Amino acid sequence: MLKTVVLSEKFNREKPCVLLLGGFDGMHKGHLRLMERAKNEGLPVVILTIGGGKDGKNLFTFSEREEIFSSLGADCVFELPFSEICHLSPQEFISLLRSEFIPALFICGEDFRFGNGASGTPETLKELACSRVEVEKLLSIDGEKVSTSSVKSCIAAGDVEGANVLLSERYFLKGEVVKDRGVGRTLAFPTANIPWHKDKFPLKEGVYETSVFVDGKTYRAITTYGARPTFLNEVKTTETYIDGFSGELYGKTLKVVFVRRLRDVKKFGSIDELKAQLNEDIRRVRTHD
Repeated sequence: MLKTVVLSEKFNREKPCVLLLGGFDGMHKGHLRLMERAKNEGLPVVILTIGGGKDGKNLFTFSEREEIFSSLGADCVFELPFSEICHLSPQEFISLLRSEFIPALFICGEDFRFGNGASGTPETLKELACSRVEVEKLLSIDGEKVSTSSVKSCIAAGDVEGANVLLSERYFLKGEVVKDRGVGRTLAFPTANIPWHKDKFPLKEGVYETSVFVDGKTYRAITTYGARPTFLNEVKTTETYIDGFSGELYGKTLKVVFVRRLRDVKKFGSIDELKAQLNEDIRRVRTHD
C-alpha cells in the first residue's frame, strides 16, 4: 500500500518529523506555503501524496513528484493509492500514518479532507493526531482558490500559461526518449518521442512551445501532443523538436517544460504544407510571436 522514497540523509523514520498532508499531485503555490512553513520547524519534512486521486490521474508521475519535492527541500515522500485508502475511517487513516512515521507536527490546508467519504476535517485531525497540528489558510490568486483542480482545468484546456501561474514551477513532462517511426527526420524536423504515462493527467491535444534541457544546455523547442492525422495515425504521442540540437537522444531522460500553446493539431493536405507549418511554429518560438 505505502510507497516511501527517502530523498535526503536527514530523514530517519525513528525520529520526529513534520508531516505535510494533502493530495500533493504536484506542488502548486498553495502547497508551497505549507512547505515553507514546514522547513522552518528544523525537522525532516515528509510529504504525503495520493496516487490516482478521484479521477484516477495525477498532474505529475510519482518520479516527477519526487524531483519536485526534492528540489524544494523535502526529506521523504510517501504515496498512498486513493483506491486503497478511500474506505478507511479518519481514525484508521491517522493510525496508518502514525504506524509509519513519528510526526511531531502535522501541517495541512484548511480544505484538507481525509477518511471514508471525506469525513475527516482539520478539526478531526486535531482531535486524533496526538501531535501538534497547524492549519494554513488557502491561497487565492486573482480571487480564485489555488488548487489541484484549478491546475487540472488549465491543463485540460491547454492553458499551460495559466497552470504555470499556479504551480511552484512550470508544468513539465519527464521521461526516456524512445524510438518511433522516424518520420520527423525525413522532414528535417527530427523529434524526441517521450511516452505520456498512462497515469498522468492528459494535456489538451495541440502544438506547444516548450524548453528542453540537454547536456547542460537549455534549448527552445516545439512539442506536439496528440494524434497524427496527416499520417492517418490516431494514436496519441508526444513529439518534441529541439531547435538547434543535433545528436542522439534515444535512451536519454529529458525534461520537457511547457511554455504556451501555439495551435491545434490538424491534418495537412501535403507534406510540404506540414513542413511550412512547422517552420512557422519554430519561427514563432524563436521570435516570441
